[in-house]
Amino acid sequence: MFTEQSFEVFEIVGLDERMAAIRASIQPVFQAVGEEIRVQLEEKVGQPLYLHIAQHRRRTVYPPESTWLAIGTQKRGYKMEAHFQLAIWDEYVGLWLSIIDQPKVKDQLAQRLTDHKDLVQNLPKDFVLSPDHTQPTVYGLKEMDSLLERFVTVKKSELQIGRIIKRNDPIWQTPAKAKETMLATYQTLLPLFQLLHE
Repeated sequence: MFTEQSFEVFEIVGLDERMAAIRASIQPVFQAVGEEIRVQLEEKVGQPLYLHIAQHRRRTVYPPESTWLAIGTQKRGYKMEAHFQLAIWDEYVGLWLSIIDQPKVKDQLAQRLTDHKDLVQNLPKDFVLSPDHTQPTVYGLKEMDSLLERFVTVKKSELQIGRIIKRNDPIWQTPAKAKETMLATYQTLLPLFQLLHE
């Protein structure tokens, strides 16, 4: 599970140095925790799900400010559809249902979310929204209308729905509890995931 050392990775200067630390201390957690989450979600979804771990291969100068795993229905990638994402930044871990990088079916996904806003509005109050997977800023659920409107009208917009666990949250001292919270979060997001895969 993630530790203080996991978050400290993002303080390392230099692309090669930070990527080496990501591979050594974060990606093994992604592999172990992600596989466990994938198996449990696959049982609920009733179809094969695939684990993808971001490799940041296109980066040539700037080290990543976050890194993530994705779980989706496509073996060849995850960006073409709504998918589950587990991301770590220097200050929090994000547990998301993500629509990023302009999938071809973005308009259909936006319409489904617009037609079923109640599924978002009825989420637990500590859930949050993110309009950009490359930025750490998150918003409360009360911003759903404006962020959904942006998602519909702005071509390159994104939308993530989920929960964050902050770096200083004592839950990290109890890995089993942290994993339980992660699984519970993704299970809460399952109706939205299924809606976006109809």
